[in-house]
Amino acid sequence: MPKKHTTLDRRSLLTGAAAASVAALAAGEAAGQAAPKPAAAPREGEVKVAQRGKYESVPLKQDFINVAAIQSQLLSVDVRDKARTLKRNLDRVVRLIDLAQNSPEEWGYERRWGSKVDLICMHEFPVQGFQPWTRKELNQIAFELPDGPEVAVIGERAKRYECYIAFGCYAKLKEWPDHVINMSVLLGPDGKLVDAQWKARNILGLFGDQALIGTTVYDVLDRYVEMYGWDRTLPVARTPIGNISMTAVGAEPMLYTCLGLKGAEILVMSVTGGSNAESAIATARANKLYTVGVGNSVSPDNIGFTEASGTEDGGTVIVDPRGTTLAKTDNHHEDIINARIPIADFRKTRRVQELPKALLLPVLQAYEPVFQPNAFLEKLPATYKESGDLVRKRMGMK
Repeated sequence: MPKKHTTLDRRSLLTGAAAASVAALAAGEAAGQAAPKPAAAPREGEVKVAQRGKYESVPLKQDFINVAAIQSQLLSVDVRDKARTLKRNLDRVVRLIDLAQNSPEEWGYERRWGSKVDLICMHEFPVQGFQPWTRKELNQIAFELPDGPEVAVIGERAKRYECYIAFGCYAKLKEWPDHVINMSVLLGPDGKLVDAQWKARNILGLFGDQALIGTTVYDVLDRYVEMYGWDRTLPVARTPIGNISMTAVGAEPMLYTCLGLKGAEILVMSVTGGSNAESAIATARANKLYTVGVGNSVSPDNIGFTEASGTEDGGTVIVDPRGTTLAKTDNHHEDIINARIPIADFRKTRRVQELPKALLLPVLQAYEPVFQPNAFLEKLPATYKESGDLVRKRMGMK
């Protein structure tokens, strides 16, 4: 199959422009043909990255933006009672958005307190929650992009308040049959999808006999690059309120650095099941960008888990490029924090992290990781146990 090196845009990702390519690949695999050849290394200029401190952006529409982070419950959809529990969770998220905009139903959705928020950030799974679902179950609860009904409901709030809303979810795309993608979604003031950013990779080998089954970029790297190009492996949404990247990858400082080098000005870090505060503070300081570390609150009714659900009192934070905490939750309950970011001044004065590339590149080129990419091109595990077996096989274990 001929190589394609195209920048991923909304059409190519979300309207099925690449469906024919994927269908051909699937047909080839079904017929016993070889998997795709490794994607070619990026050509010069193919990845949009800072050049001597300058990076791509679009004009800002305002000098300051108000940002809110919602620390909400991790409340899972029950696949045995999907319709009711999904509606319950979606209703809760919508109410929290209203509260973040200081416009609750009790006030007739009128803002009687505080200021309009330009960017609302939520954690990795605010609507669906998290369970060790099978692939069949995940496909039942995954959101359809770009315009599934759940996304449309949240999009209506983004349009009502003329704001951006960032949240994570399990998603499915028709170009990737049977895959359930761990996705970070950004909706715009028109209520439509601005960007859908795949999780870059999952942590492997740290969950006992189990492993995650949501698809990430690293799991299907060669095919992903053939479809979308290298620039989309670590995406940045260039919006009129700033360059925004979202990630649910935890404990990956080099990945955060690369997002900063690509021009991210606001990094939304949304790892469900663990506090993001310390990592967000360190990331902001090291990479000279704003971070929003947003986690879940204590979650008393999450199926199969204790009330804490990984929550720590480190909490949810908004941090400036010096590592100074602008806002922080002081408890582990549901809460909303706010901060005002001088985005125009930041863009004028920002000095992008200086990376000694010549010094580091020989190490990165010689390094050989335990886990190679493309595992989900070889086999798509149906359960966490099957995924764990695949991890052990990749580690050379029985």
